[in-house]
Amino acid sequence: MPNTYFIPILLIASLTLQSYAQFQSKATPVESISAKDGFKVELLFTVPKEKFGSWVNLCVDDKNRIIASDQFGGLYRFPAPEEGKNLDESKIEKVPANIRAANGLLWAFGGLYVAVNDYERKMDSGVYKLTDSNGDDKLDKVEKLRVMQARGDHGVHALILSPDKKSIYLITGNNTTPTEAQTSRVPRDWGEDHLLPRMPDGRGHNRGRLAPAGIIYKMSPDGKDWEIVSSGYRNIFDGGFNLDGELFTYDADMEYDFNTPWYRPTRICHATSGSMYGWRNGTGKRPEFYPDTLPASVNIGPGSPTGTTFGYGAKFPEKYQKAMYALDWSWGKIYAVHLQPDGSSYKGTKETFITGSPLPVADAIIHPGDGAMYFVIGGRKVQSGLYRVTYEGKEKTNPYIHKTQPGDLTVLRRKLETLHVGSNPKALELAWPHVDHSDRFVRWAALMSIQRLPVKQWSSQALKEKDHGKRANLLLSLAKASGIDPFHRTPTDPAVDSKMGRKIINSLLQIKWDRLETAEQLTLVRAYQVAMVRFGKPEKETAQKIVQQLDPKFPDESFEMNWLLCETLSFLEAPSVAQKGIALLMEAPTQEEQMEYARSLRTLKTGWNNKLRTHYFNWFLKASNYRGGASFSKFIEFIRNDAVASLSTQEKQDLSDLLKKKAESKSPAEIMAQAMAGRTFVKQWKFEKLSAATEKGLEGRNFQKGRKMFAAGGCFACHRFGNKGGMNGPDLTGSGGRYSPHDLLEQIMYPSKEINEQFVPTFVKMKNGDVHTGVVVNLNGDRVTLNTDLYNPNQRTSVVRAEIESMGPSPVSPMPPGLLNMMEKEEVMDLLAYVLSGGKPNHDFFQK
Repeated sequence: MPNTYFIPILLIASLTLQSYAQFQSKATPVESISAKDGFKVELLFTVPKEKFGSWVNLCVDDKNRIIASDQFGGLYRFPAPEEGKNLDESKIEKVPANIRAANGLLWAFGGLYVAVNDYERKMDSGVYKLTDSNGDDKLDKVEKLRVMQARGDHGVHALILSPDKKSIYLITGNNTTPTEAQTSRVPRDWGEDHLLPRMPDGRGHNRGRLAPAGIIYKMSPDGKDWEIVSSGYRNIFDGGFNLDGELFTYDADMEYDFNTPWYRPTRICHATSGSMYGWRNGTGKRPEFYPDTLPASVNIGPGSPTGTTFGYGAKFPEKYQKAMYALDWSWGKIYAVHLQPDGSSYKGTKETFITGSPLPVADAIIHPGDGAMYFVIGGRKVQSGLYRVTYEGKEKTNPYIHKTQPGDLTVLRRKLETLHVGSNPKALELAWPHVDHSDRFVRWAALMSIQRLPVKQWSSQALKEKDHGKRANLLLSLAKASGIDPFHRTPTDPAVDSKMGRKIINSLLQIKWDRLETAEQLTLVRAYQVAMVRFGKPEKETAQKIVQQLDPKFPDESFEMNWLLCETLSFLEAPSVAQKGIALLMEAPTQEEQMEYARSLRTLKTGWNNKLRTHYFNWFLKASNYRGGASFSKFIEFIRNDAVASLSTQEKQDLSDLLKKKAESKSPAEIMAQAMAGRTFVKQWKFEKLSAATEKGLEGRNFQKGRKMFAAGGCFACHRFGNKGGMNGPDLTGSGGRYSPHDLLEQIMYPSKEINEQFVPTFVKMKNGDVHTGVVVNLNGDRVTLNTDLYNPNQRTSVVRAEIESMGPSPVSPMPPGLLNMMEKEEVMDLLAYVLSGGKPNHDFFQK
């Protein structure tokens, strides 16, 4: 997260005046915390801020004592309180070692390993080991193992013991300068690989931070041997191994990007050997369909990831012993993530395990002594507290015995991953057959086994590979291994081998589109992009051949393919891309899709006429009323600036009136009306009639019409669906698993009947009589910040906590009623089918 945490939920709305007063000096009371049925939450200790600071990390030492860290101070040690008792302050002892600002703690190899991330720069950030120098049971000796350069929240974080207990893994965010590592499982041919001009963050956040972004390292206990295991993260804070020995981490989103096509939610990532998760600054974040990144195991949503832990050893029901717990500071949640094998990797589901108002959860552990979960709230100098979670339900809590054997695909992936280290003369022979494997993680493991090898060993074979699917994948790797991204070129780098660039392009031209699976077609286009980034734009004749190969495929039925094709053909100045791209821009139902087409067309100079240009620049007037994260409007501005810069002198004269025209600011109601433009009132629908129609009326529906109605109803403005839409309402992607048609219809027609607690507006009455209404979006020290306009995330008011008289929830949903009254009955049925299908066109609801 950037310097301001985003908290788009009702943090304090449920607090009464009395409990709000308690909040000033005490940790969140358990009355304001909800847990899964059968689980009990106890507040064990309110941390005196002036004495112990604000705690952000927990671990257990070799005597099962808990060690906690103050984000801006030292370490504290205490025994786990007995059942039914709170933590006695007299039992807390300060660790005497001269250490501060710990963001990661691990007891291993006879001492306490500490990851220091010092915002105030009073101590070097990096990895330290604390030990007892004289046997008095006091940690007093400090050994500095590795100094690291880090800045702000995105620095040096968690330390994790390896499954074989022989090494330590270190989690780092993208503001940690990569440290020296003797080996790397990730090929170090870093690149931004933007085909079109780079567009960094609109507000300037981290615009100078380039690949490899956040890294997971493996280090020896003495801190001397380092290896890069995985990269491409934004701000991972913690991680953990499951009982299969597989590593998972919880990565941050970039809330400034909300409602842009390049926004990526917080997510659980399977950190396999050599994995790369595609974080890049600004518009360059790689979406999951890009072949040169990997998909998340679980997409969580907006938030601020902090600690994680698996439930092994907890006296919980088996389901919750096996769960991975992911803590979200800003939304005040602990998620239970249930991971299941999926091919050679995992997929999973999330559920809210614990949530509170406010509950800035920072870290959690399972205590090996009593089998309870302990978690701490704190950070950013907010009020801190220590809590315990136990199970009191009726299910059995027998220790989980892990008997699952890895599947064949997992065995294959792991075999290929052994090729990521050392030198194996049979590496090509072993990896080559799997470079086009249908399992993405197997395919990735095979490609990384080859990409790390000297190019001379495999380039000729890749260029001549007869299997076109294999060739597309290999040539993408070859472009990365043999070329240099301009943003990563150094004075000592050799000149780019232009002959290799031409060979790669010529080999790609020989690939037959129809011989490729859809994923391989995406890889082909992406391989062209990376080759042109790293070797430069091809000569005119070659560029025309690429256009001849790709232009007939554009537009495609899928947005993902159109994304890559529109970018590539625009870069090559294809004559038809302006007309095709503008048609897609005008027809796209979501602002994310529209924005992507607008971005791709911004530097195009060929194929325009005044009519197309007029459509294009009128879109910017329309888009000025779109809403998103803090950088959203700046991105629109950047795209328009580039579009204007691409105009000829004559075009600027012809369009001068339009270019001078100022956008009209519109209210949410006017925006909704614009979305429904051309539609008239149909009727005041009765709930009973529509509900009865859903019983047999959701068969044979029209997917595209349902999607169109979702956009026409303004649903994308507030609701996330897939990876598109707003953040002001519940994510509807998994509606089919939560609602029956009857229940979904009721939610739409009677939005205030039951308001999701995360999106209830809050009213705040000040002692001077002022009243503010909105949602709490930030806690920082003694201030509370509210977003006072749900349609504009940047409309904010900050108040001092001590000046608040009372806070409470609004009984009225921000969602307007009557949205279905401008739709015909069949359109309503298409809409319901679309939402309940999860946006999957192959769902049984739809005509085949």
